[in-house]
Amino acid sequence: MNLYDIKIDSLQGKPIKLSDFKNKFILFVNVASKCGFTPQYKDLETLSETYKDNLVVIGVPCNQFGKQEPGSADEIQEFCEVNYGVSFLMTEKIDVKGDDQHPLYAWLTDKEMNDKKSSSVKWNFQKYFVDQEGHLIDYFFSITSPLSSKITKHLK
Repeated sequence: MNLYDIKIDSLQGKPIKLSDFKNKFILFVNVASKCGFTPQYKDLETLSETYKDNLVVIGVPCNQFGKQEPGSADEIQEFCEVNYGVSFLMTEKIDVKGDDQHPLYAWLTDKEMNDKKSSSVKWNFQKYFVDQEGHLIDYFFSITSPLSSKITKHLK
């Protein structure tokens, strides 16, 4: 299975075709509204706007870490727009680890699937960076700023 075969819906319940993003980098970030890292939404939006020609930022709401994303889809959408002006793509709320792990995160975290490395999602705002051909480049823990050169060096 490759990344572009994975099915996931938007926060509004519409299917997202990851294959639409071929030839662009993708940054997947598991997000939460009530986390110490939540202000990263601002930098994610800046990153998305700055590199919109060759990058897609995709926020992935998850309530598995400290129950910091308890809201409904509408509440999450409103929070992100009102507080951070988020315009980048947001998916449905999913599990990024455990028995109900979404196939997207199974692919992102399993070397057998992504051919790069295995990892585990440690907290909200962990970032997974994928190249223009749908190959995992690397992942970054929550403390890594979305505007870090670890990410932006690939986009210049």
